[in-house]
Amino acid sequence: MQLTREARGAHTRCAAGLSPFTRTLGTLCAIAAPALGGVLPEDRADVLWHVYKGGDITIQGPSVLVRKKVGDNLSLSANYYEDMISSASIDVKLSASPYHETRRQGSLGADYLHGKSTYSAGFITSKEPDYKANTSYFAVSQDMFGDLTTVTLGYRRGWDRVFKDRKDPVSGRIVTDSVFNNNLGHNSADHRGYSLSLSQILTRNAILGFNYELLTDQGYLANPYREIRYLSPGLGPGFTLADQVYPNTRTSYAATAQLKYYLPYRAALTGQYRYFHDTWGILAHTVELDYTQPVLRHWILDGSLRYYRQGAADFYSDLFPRANYQNFMARDRELAAFRSYTVGAGAAWQFAMPGVPSLGKNSINVRVDHLLVDYSDFRNALLVGTYGAGNEPLYKLNANIFQVFVSIWF
Repeated sequence: MQLTREARGAHTRCAAGLSPFTRTLGTLCAIAAPALGGVLPEDRADVLWHVYKGGDITIQGPSVLVRKKVGDNLSLSANYYEDMISSASIDVKLSASPYHETRRQGSLGADYLHGKSTYSAGFITSKEPDYKANTSYFAVSQDMFGDLTTVTLGYRRGWDRVFKDRKDPVSGRIVTDSVFNNNLGHNSADHRGYSLSLSQILTRNAILGFNYELLTDQGYLANPYREIRYLSPGLGPGFTLADQVYPNTRTSYAATAQLKYYLPYRAALTGQYRYFHDTWGILAHTVELDYTQPVLRHWILDGSLRYYRQGAADFYSDLFPRANYQNFMARDRELAAFRSYTVGAGAAWQFAMPGVPSLGKNSINVRVDHLLVDYSDFRNALLVGTYGAGNEPLYKLNANIFQVFVSIWF
């Protein structure tokens, strides 16, 4: 099931407000991941309610995912996901007004099994008042060497349209601009992603996984609501706000290694490391440890610890020394240097539907995650009146992520 936009940041790259294309990848992983070479996903329906609260942002909403086989070789899936967002984050407070909006996302997918190969394809569309994103994907998985090895190749393509809400000075109403930031000459973004995954059964109790991703972005890649600030002694608070200026291309590389080991007493321990680097100068490392333990007959408990560390982009600064200091300038929290820590716990209760023998396998799942983000070079500019420009305390973010969902196999 899919997480909220900031919750996905906590479990993927960061928790600083990801691009809508990156957020869409959460759905892509949820839809495509269960499809392995030689095996079709089980028929099931999942209904989720998620809540994210942190940094004066509240995001909540439902998600529904349904999978159904058609014959012995084809499985179809459909997903609907919704974010209801109420935001007054530190970025918004500095340069804009708090807002309320809803993002709706839908997807369709298909998995076709032929021998030991599985072919997966699908389409995802996401709409919010100021951002429209479409993504298509295709993947092929192949079992080899006595079904001990599975290799998957994937490709995805995304097309985004960027808009900007503003208050009309005459009517006072919120209107959406379809064209802005003329210095770049466009308000669209194009994304291409390539992936190679390997799953290897080492022993009866150990599975090794490896994944490599290459992602290219081109177009308008900035956040139109966030602004840089530069020193202006004697004027206002001591700094002046200006539009961010981003490069219009970006190439990212990520490699992930995972080892899952099944312990003798029915538990499972999973360790994972992820390395990320891009052409903007960001270098990031992620380490995660998960533990799963069945309890009694119908309960499964799990816990996780995650550590993430990121360096800043080459053109990022919390406070530039002057206007037009360099060609590219950004003050987006996603591009700052920070460390994040996530601790989570979940429980699943498995049960049979009374009086319905065909629905003998179901579960109710609850999960809670706490996220702490420590920024190394992003300051709370709202406190400039007390400390002065450039001397404000470093910003810290605490957030709680709640998920409750029901799964029904049929």
